[in-house]
Order: sequence, then structure tokens, then C-alpha cells
Amino acid sequence: MSDVPTIADIANALEDWAPPGSAQDYDNVGLQVGNARRSVSAAVLALDATPDVLAEAKEHDAELVVTHHPLLFQPLDGVTADGYVSNLALRFAEAGIGLYSAHTNLDAAPQGVSFALADRLGLTDVGFLDGFEDTLYKLAVFVPEDAFDDVRQALADAGAGQIGDYEACAFATEGTGFFKPGSDTDPHIGEAGGEVESAAERKLEVEVVHWDLSTVMAALQDAHPYEEVAYDLYPVAQKNSQAGLGALGHLDKPVPLSDFLDRVATRLDAGSLRYAGAPDATIERVAVCGGAGSDFIGTARGAGADAYVTADVKYHEFFDALDTDGTPQMALIDPGHYETEALTEALLRNWLQERFPEVAWHRTDTTTSPMQTFVPSSGEQ
Repeated sequence: MSDVPTIADIANALEDWAPPGSAQDYDNVGLQVGNARRSVSAAVLALDATPDVLAEAKEHDAELVVTHHPLLFQPLDGVTADGYVSNLALRFAEAGIGLYSAHTNLDAAPQGVSFALADRLGLTDVGFLDGFEDTLYKLAVFVPEDAFDDVRQALADAGAGQIGDYEACAFATEGTGFFKPGSDTDPHIGEAGGEVESAAERKLEVEVVHWDLSTVMAALQDAHPYEEVAYDLYPVAQKNSQAGLGALGHLDKPVPLSDFLDRVATRLDAGSLRYAGAPDATIERVAVCGGAGSDFIGTARGAGADAYVTADVKYHEFFDALDTDGTPQMALIDPGHYETEALTEALLRNWLQERFPEVAWHRTDTTTSPMQTFVPSSGEQ
């Protein structure tokens, strides 16, 4: 990497942490506007792309804006001055300022958005609230003994074999492989058109997440000495420990619900809270999900959470926190979408500053949420 990184350098680093393949199917992440080869000396970090954020980028002579929420969420018919999204995309392009977004892939990343929210609320022993299903594969490949270490290392370098905080995890069993080279082959041992050959081999087994699969398979083909590589690939019916949504942790000590509500409002700078909860509830085990996380209300209850903090909870979804008698079995707290995710700006700044100290990283001074809270004055008019 050069002394001055490019947008591509920054994007590659972010995508090692938050792979685009881990984003939700409906999402649009990555470089939204700009030239990936452009060098970056200054950048602005914001939850949303807005005209004020673009103005800040110009003031800082920034070449890049990194946001959590994508500007280009739905396909555009054209990039013109008409319409908020199209107009702003055009203004970014005309200014020559790149726009990159890490959205649900950053939500799903270890130490991502929900982990930052958990940290802000003072939770400890934090893990994913819900790990991803249907994202793991088991790769079993048959390797001659003299090439085993090279192939195993190549797969590990490509990202295979990550289990929790452990890397390069693999399992091997010894055996004998048999094959008869065809007349047009170039076998590793034996001769084309020759007799049946046998070779001492090891069966190498590793786990691979689906977004690393193409990279791992390419590394396998490059490292394996056989002309035709024999392997098995099949899905694994267990949750992925490397990606998930939401977070679950504990407070240092139990607190009354009223104290916890005050903590949420204060630490998230929320002007108001919507919540359901028993007045005499005690809070210790807490689930969180930055942004719209009402899909995990049942998951949080099933995990034994005393409280679940998320956003965009609909009226009828608050009933999901109640038991059959209508008593809240878990406090369900909605401080607001912006309020649960604004900390993403600091999360990105700290992470990027550590890896690219030569870039001036500016967290936006703009509150990008268009929503406001109206508090009526006391007394009737």
C-alpha cells in the first residue's frame, strides 16, 4: 500500500472486517459514487449522506465520504438533478467526492454496530444475539502428502477455517487415493493412459463462509498439484460464529427499569423513549440491535433478556413483549433509529484511524436524521 491510500485500499480494509457478502439480500453496500483509484488524504464519516455532509466534505477538501446508510438503496432510472437521491448522487459525482457505504454488513460484523451500541450502554460479556444460518460450508479435499501443508496454508490464507476467535482450523485423516490417468491427462504421478495408480493422501476438511467461497476455491486450485482436484462441498447446518445480528450482554449489576431507561436516554442522547415494561422490573441481561431490529424481539425473549433496545418498533410489535396475561416479560425500548446508530460514526472513525493514520478522518458535525421530536409546552393553549 502506498503512503497515500486509495478509495479501493480503504474499501478493501473495510470489507475484510465487514464482507459485502454478509449484507442482507435487500441491501446495497460498497462504493456508491466515485473512482476507486482516487487517493484519499481526508474523509468525512456520517450515518447518512446529506447535502450538509457533502458541504462538510468540500470544506475539509475530502476525497471520500463513508456512511452507514446507503444513499443508493434502490436502483435509479437516471442520475439527474431531479429527486433527492438522484440529485445528491449527481452532486457527489460533480464534486469528485467518493461515497462508500457499509450497512447491514457492518451490522453483521464482529465488533460492528450492535457491539458498539452494547458498549455504549455498558454491557459486558457481549456476543451476537443471533448468528447467521445457512452461511457455512464444509470443504473436504483430498491432497497428496507432499503438498498437504502448502494446500492447508493456502486455504487458511484465503479465509477458510475460521471458528470463533480461532483461525486456520482444519482436520485431516489419512488414506489412499486411486485413479487411472486418461490418455489426454497430465497426472501428478504415473503416465497418461497408464495403469491405475495409488497415492498416500490426506483428506483435509475446513469450514468456509459463503462470501469467502470463491476466493477459497481459487486458492485451492492454485495450490493443489493435481490436474483434477477431488473435493466435496456441502452446507453445514449450524450458526456462523463469525457473523450475526444484534448483541447480547450483561450489566455490571442489576438496576431498576427506571434507572436503565434513564441510562439509555442519556447515553444515546435520545430526547424521548417509547417502551413497554413492567414498572418493578429489574434489568441485568440486555439485548440490543442498532437500527430496525423488531424482527428479533422473540429472539431476545428466548435468550432470556430482561430488556431489548432497538428501533423502529411498530405499535403492535410492543405486544410481543407481553405474556398471555398482558404483563411485560421483557422491557422493549425504542430510543429511535438515528439514536441507536449515530455511534457508528465514531466506530468507523476509530477503526479507520488506526489503520489509515495518514488520512484526516472527520466525523460529521451534522445530525443527519430528518426526524425531530416535538414536546408540547405545559398547560393548555
